[in-house]
Amino acid sequence: MNQNEFITLIAPFKDKVFRLAKRLLVSNEEAQDATQDILVKLWDNKNGLTNYASVEAFAMTMTKNYCLDQLKSKRASNMKIVHNNFTSTEASLEKKVEDQDSWHWVEKMINELPEQQKLIIQMRDIEQYEFEEIAKILDMNETAVRVNLSRARKTIREKMTKTHHYGIS
Repeated sequence: MNQNEFITLIAPFKDKVFRLAKRLLVSNEEAQDATQDILVKLWDNKNGLTNYASVEAFAMTMTKNYCLDQLKSKRASNMKIVHNNFTSTEASLEKKVEDQDSWHWVEKMINELPEQQKLIIQMRDIEQYEFEEIAKILDMNETAVRVNLSRARKTIREKMTKTHHYGIS
């Protein structure tokens, strides 16, 4: 496999690798490093990639494992927390501020979820993976993925309700 074939193969999912790394590691810098390391490992194994039914699923599994290893290492304690601001170009300034605040809260709540729920909500709600793909990547059955996703969403919904006093008359 030459460089152009490799780039064509990984181009459709390399941003997903970064977003998963960012979700787990929080820091942009750490996520960029993780993405680069994963892409280097894929390049080193470029001739063996044809053995995988889904190179994307393989890359996402590598990313998950790499990031979890990083979180367990000493470097995890030195990571810098950086949040991206959510912006909307069409909304009024007030709406932008509300959106940023809401997105900040949701991001914070997702990051407080257990690792497995955090991974599942990232893959399903943000990356739009199918349940079957998530189950393969995380080595779980689909029912467990659905249950964990439901629990994660319920936790976020309850925390948002409590935080913002939604639904109180």
